Amino acid sequence: MFYREAGQFKTSYKADQALMPILQDRIGLSVILVVAFVIIPAFANDFFLTSIMIPFLVFSLAAIGLNILTGYCGQLSLGTGAFMGVGAYAAYKLTTIFPDANVILMVLLSGVFSAAIGAIFGLPSLRIKGLYLAVTTLAAQFFLEWCFIRIGWLYNYNASGAIEVPHREVFGIVASGAEATPIVRYFIVLCITAGIAFLMANVLRGRIGRSWMMIRDMDIAAELMGIRPLQTKLMAFAVSSYICGVAGAMMVFFWLNAAEPSSYSISLSFQVLFMVILGGLGSLSGAFMGAAFIWILPVFLKFIPGTLGIQIAAETVEHVTFMIVGALIIFFLIVEPHGFARLWQIAKQKLRVWPFPY
Repeated sequence: MFYREAGQFKTSYKADQALMPILQDRIGLSVILVVAFVIIPAFANDFFLTSIMIPFLVFSLAAIGLNILTGYCGQLSLGTGAFMGVGAYAAYKLTTIFPDANVILMVLLSGVFSAAIGAIFGLPSLRIKGLYLAVTTLAAQFFLEWCFIRIGWLYNYNASGAIEVPHREVFGIVASGAEATPIVRYFIVLCITAGIAFLMANVLRGRIGRSWMMIRDMDIAAELMGIRPLQTKLMAFAVSSYICGVAGAMMVFFWLNAAEPSSYSISLSFQVLFMVILGGLGSLSGAFMGAAFIWILPVFLKFIPGTLGIQIAAETVEHVTFMIVGALIIFFLIVEPHGFARLWQIAKQKLRVWPFPY
């Protein structure tokens, strides 16, 4: 009764091919945007923005990037953390070489370098697939980590081996560095994440997105129908690496303010991969759901004992949180292997016929 397509007639091809043809979907998206752009900035404190919302948006963007490659094109990758690191180090070098340039533009341009590296390591995808391709991307992860540690030029020969975000202003407002306020950084990350998500939602509905899904479902049949596997797979690697590179640059410039090579280790790659699997392969909304589950839920679990007045050591809370999140991951994968996006799709289907059983 609340989510019903009946009576919503389309009188043109444009209306029929709209991104969200159902009125309730447009209302729901509008509510989410109002909450993100108005309510959260108006009522959230600095801790909520810095520790929850900004990393949630960064990981959501990284999950979208990996979902493009793994969920939509079917190419398994374990090098997401390294590609995020390429974006971070590229943005750091660009801001030091061009100190007067717009830092937001430098963050967006850093993804180009990550896309080039991703395309190079995506070359073996024409010959190998599955776990063999995953091993190739794993090799990229270790090789790029070695570069982050051994090539001093990347971090300007800093004695600590870390990259430190410089002070930069955009239109007179401090956008990066220790002086940047959480609300400014939140709006920058939110706008970039929302813009790229909207762009990818339209790309996936077009010729490029359909070619990726054809390669994912059956690459031989796709090739017989005129799809070029090498160009299609390399484009998926490049687009995915670009998005992951931008996410990695935002991670250091608008969240951490400093980063070491260990910040982009293999554990980060697995963390983003878990977000994609839990959220749902082949779903942009699932990337946000998976990021919320993996990042926001543990933060709330850590504060539950304190709010209940239970005195527990910090390390115990950390271990219990890992156990609960791990158990929930196993539970949800057993209940619905296709992730939270599939659960939401089933819920919408139930709402279409409610209160009737079918």
